[in-house]
Amino acid sequence: IAHYLQSGDMYGQSVKDIRPEHLTHEVWDYIFLQGSYPKDCAIPEATLQKMRAEFEFWYPFDLRVSGKDLIQNHLMFSLYNHTAMWPKGDKNPISFRCNGHLLLNSEKMSKSTGNFKTLSEAIAEYSADAMRWALADAGDGMDDANFETTTANAAILRLTKELAWMEEMLGPASGLRDGPPSTTFDRVCENEINIAVYRAKEAYDKLLFREALKAAGYDLANARDAYRFACGPEGMNKQLVLRYIEVSTVLLSPITPHISDHIWSNLLKKQGNVITAGWPAAAEPDFVMQRAAQYIEDIIPSMRKLIAKVEAPPKKKKGAAAVETPTPKVTHGQVWVSKKFVGWQEAVLLTLQVRVAAQQTAARIRWLNPCYRVVDPCAIQEKQVKQQHMVSLPLRM
Repeated sequence: IAHYLQSGDMYGQSVKDIRPEHLTHEVWDYIFLQGSYPKDCAIPEATLQKMRAEFEFWYPFDLRVSGKDLIQNHLMFSLYNHTAMWPKGDKNPISFRCNGHLLLNSEKMSKSTGNFKTLSEAIAEYSADAMRWALADAGDGMDDANFETTTANAAILRLTKELAWMEEMLGPASGLRDGPPSTTFDRVCENEINIAVYRAKEAYDKLLFREALKAAGYDLANARDAYRFACGPEGMNKQLVLRYIEVSTVLLSPITPHISDHIWSNLLKKQGNVITAGWPAAAEPDFVMQRAAQYIEDIIPSMRKLIAKVEAPPKKKKGAAAVETPTPKVTHGQVWVSKKFVGWQEAVLLTLQVRVAAQQTAARIRWLNPCYRVVDPCAIQEKQVKQQHMVSLPLRM
């Protein structure tokens, strides 16, 4: 309501229609407490109605962001004051977001030591978007955030390379595959986009900007790189690449609004601003598919090493006559997949399943002991028992 009191002058240097002596207790009761219009009031009732409407629109406020050093005073008394003004609690603050202080390269900022950087200096040195990237990556919660100059410099390179890649993919010589997504890797990539949408929204809703950056900036880009590597000479699917560019642009727009708006307007030729584009729609994430894809991604290097080993030419023996032998070629491979866990694996998992289902909250040692007892010491030698215990360790952690 300040703009009514100051007649639109943000500095409040001019006094026109409403003077300080006009603001009686009855006036504030009318605005804040739904009181009746004061008698002999110098302010027109229509103006007070507008001021009340402004207050009702903005209250209760959704969020107050403050430092952790103000919890015991400012924020505590904010709750006291609101409770005193509105005992019913309908105008109480909806949420507070507390954060720590800001470190520069893991050290406290200090002008005397030279470890100091202003906001304008950081923008001039790294650009606004790269600085915002580094700030988002600095940390969440009430721990002191750490602004790393190496992260800001890396963000410049990362954003520049990403922009160049998008320009190439949207150009005529992109080498992308036409048609709808159809391969296994297409489905995996599409699922990774859905997961990024889901996790980024979850992080933004909780004001966890590092987690949002991880989901939208790092994990999604890594999934794109894995997809590009898996597709090989056949090329990536054009529809999926376009969806990746659109989704990643929107997901990163709260952190990198300037470059995101450039991509949205100039590269994708979209109407309007990226900030008002709305959150991208996505199907329900399939985390089982994600784990399966990760297994395939992990096993590909092993398979390629085996192929290279088999296809390597035989080593020449000393003194032996040179004999030309054809280089072996791998034509196919067989992958054996176990349909279920067997033996001690099944016993350990079943024991853990029972404990999780019962939602036991006892100490770890109380529910880990049965994992050792499922292996019968009488049935196998002591050395084998120790080996079984060590192998089952990942399942018990």
